[in-house]
Amino acid sequence: MPYKLFDSVKLKEGVSLSDGRIAPVGTLGTIVEVFNEGEAYLVELFGRWVKYNESENFVSVAFQEKESFMETIGVETVYPHQLELVQKASEMISVRGHLLSLLDELSDEKVVEVRDFAEFLQQKQVKEF
Repeated sequence: MPYKLFDSVKLKEGVSLSDGRIAPVGTLGTIVEVFNEGEAYLVELFGRWVKYNESENFVSVAFQEKESFMETIGVETVYPHQLELVQKASEMISVRGHLLSLLDELSDEKVVEVRDFAEFLQQKQVKEF
């Protein structure tokens, strides 16, 4: 199955990390680069939920805790047979977030056109009320 940029995945087998550790089966990650039309992927792999303490060190916390995030344990090349899809990026990204990512890909001229169209829609919406 070809994965796409920003798809959420989990490992189906352990993967060696550049620091010598092994990311175990079930480790969650995100596709951050696609190599040669899906022959391999650069995957950001995540560990435990953490947050910074008063000493600015990571401490383990529950995911519900304010300001918590998943620690990055590595960014590694992973092959399709080592991955399982958790959630497609298109399902994760909100419409607004998707629009922002699209804007990053457009030329400045096209961004101005999008802005003008958005302002037109905004004015149209105001007139409807």
